[in-house]
Amino acid sequence: MFLKPAYTFVVGLIGITIWQTPVNAGEWSGYVSGEMRGFANSPADPRQDGNTLSLAAQPEYYHEWDDGRQSLTFTPFVRWDETDRKRSHADIRELTWLQVGDDWELRAGVRKVFWGVTESQHLVDIINQTDLVEALDGEEKLGQPMLNLALIRDWGTVDFFVLPGFRERTFAGKKGRLRFGKKGRLRFALPVDTGQTQYESSRKQQHVDYALRWSHYLGDWDLAVSYFNGTSRDPNFLPNVDSQGKPISLTPFYPQIEQLGLELQATLDAWLWKAEAISRSGQGNRPYTALTAGFEYTFVGIFDSQADLGVVSEILYDDRGKNALTPFADDILLAARFTLNDAQSSEALLGVIFDSDDSTRVVTLESSRRLGENWKLSIEAQSFLNVASNDFLYGLRRDNYVQLELARYF
Repeated sequence: MFLKPAYTFVVGLIGITIWQTPVNAGEWSGYVSGEMRGFANSPADPRQDGNTLSLAAQPEYYHEWDDGRQSLTFTPFVRWDETDRKRSHADIRELTWLQVGDDWELRAGVRKVFWGVTESQHLVDIINQTDLVEALDGEEKLGQPMLNLALIRDWGTVDFFVLPGFRERTFAGKKGRLRFGKKGRLRFALPVDTGQTQYESSRKQQHVDYALRWSHYLGDWDLAVSYFNGTSRDPNFLPNVDSQGKPISLTPFYPQIEQLGLELQATLDAWLWKAEAISRSGQGNRPYTALTAGFEYTFVGIFDSQADLGVVSEILYDDRGKNALTPFADDILLAARFTLNDAQSSEALLGVIFDSDDSTRVVTLESSRRLGENWKLSIEAQSFLNVASNDFLYGLRRDNYVQLELARYF
C-alpha cells in the first residue's frame, strides 16, 4: 500500500516512539458506515454496473504523554464495495507522532494536510493525493508520509514539509461508475490502467517532494502563501489503443511541477470573502494560472427562526481553457447553505455550477443530520445536465445519482 522506503521510515519512527512511551491507555474514536448509491439512468458504458452498496470504517486511536507535549494519532480507513473492486481498498489516513515546543511543532509519519478556503474547489491543496474512488469532489485524500516542522512566530506560522514517497491517485475500475474519460477525445469514460503508470522523474514513486507555507492573519483577513516542488498529484493521461487503433484504457503520467499558491479570506460582518490562486509550471507545455474567488453572505435567523441561510457565489477560472485537466476552467458556482442550528446539527448545501462556454450544468446536494447521540445520516446527490460532447464531464452524462450514508460514531 505504501512505498517500501517511506513505509519503513514511518513504521520505524512510530515503533521507536511507542517503545519510549509510558504504558498508558489511549483513546479510541471513529465511525463505521453503510452507503447506498443509486443511479437514475443506465450507464453510458455497458461494462458498468448500476446501484451499489458499500461498507466503511475509520477508527482513530489517540494517545498523549509528556504533559501533553507529545502525542500519537493512528487513523486507518477501509472500504468494501460490492461492485467495484478498485473501490474496495484500505489506507492509513494518519499515523503521526507530534512533539510540541514553546514556539514550534514537529510532526513525523503519515498525515492529511488541508490547504484552501473556497467552496467549489481547492486549487492550493496539494500535499495529499486525491482518493478519487471515495468521492468525485476531491475532498477525500490519501495519507502522505512526511516530516513537518512548524515555526510559530508573531509574524505568522511557517511550515516546512519533506515528503518522502509519492501516492498514486485511485481510480474506479471497469465496473465502477463515476469515472472520467480523456477530455474531448472519447465518447465514453475509459478505465485507468494504473499498472502502466509513468513518471517524469527517474526516481518515480521514490522522488522526495518539498513544500513551504507561511500563514498569518491581519485583522479580519486570513492569508497564506505556499510553494511546492515535486511530483504532481494531478496526472496527465496517455491513451492506450488496441490493434485496430481504438482507445481501450488510459495510462496516468505524473510530471514534475513547481507551484506557487495564495489563499485569502476576509470576515466582514455577514460577508465572507474568499480566494485561492495558483501558478504552476511543469504540468504541460507552458506554465498556467488558475483562480477560484467569491463570497458567502449569511442571513441570520431567517423567517424569525434560529435557522441561517448562506448565499454562495464563486468564479472558477483556469487559463488553459478547454485544455485544462479539470472540468471547471471557466465556470460559475451559485449555492445556498441551510443551517438549522438545532440539536441534531441539521444542514444542507445546494449548488449549481454553470459552464460559461457551453450548456453543461452540475447540480449538487450535500446534507446531514444527527440521529440521537451516535448516529448520523448523510445524503448526497449529483446531476449532470446538458453535458456538451466535448466537455470533460461527458463520460458522466448518465451518472446522476443519490447517495445515502448511515454512520455510527463511537
